[in-house]
Amino acid sequence: MSAAQERLRAWKPLLDLLAPEEWRRPWKLLTLALGMAWLLWGALTLEIGDWDVGVSLLMGGFTYLLAPMAARILMRRQWRCLPLSLLAWWWCVDGVYMAWHLSMGNPIYREANAYASTCLFWLCGFIWLPRAPLSAVFRNAQRVRF
Repeated sequence: MSAAQERLRAWKPLLDLLAPEEWRRPWKLLTLALGMAWLLWGALTLEIGDWDVGVSLLMGGFTYLLAPMAARILMRRQWRCLPLSLLAWWWCVDGVYMAWHLSMGNPIYREANAYASTCLFWLCGFIWLPRAPLSAVFRNAQRVRF
């Protein structure tokens, strides 16, 4: 087996959890666009000191990429991967938030953000969890692969 094949084999479990091929599903992209529009609307119209366009784009983007993986780990009960799930949750909810606001000098409402963003992270993770077209999810949810 070549070195490239060995490296690919080593990354296969992580790629299975991340499921990058799912990021291009139209229904997932549509829900991402709707969610991002809502976040951007809030950042632009509500006068909350720690809610701005930059943090909305970063947190929303990372949540789209990582929340389904974190939910997949819980759904499959892959407890050995639980630290990875919690790391993804922390990064999307708190890590990006703190890095952005500390670098920009914005006010920080860490606790309030943690409550709201944690709910949104797990909600999005379980909504984007199915590995199927939306029609298949509605037609036969019991047979949809996670």
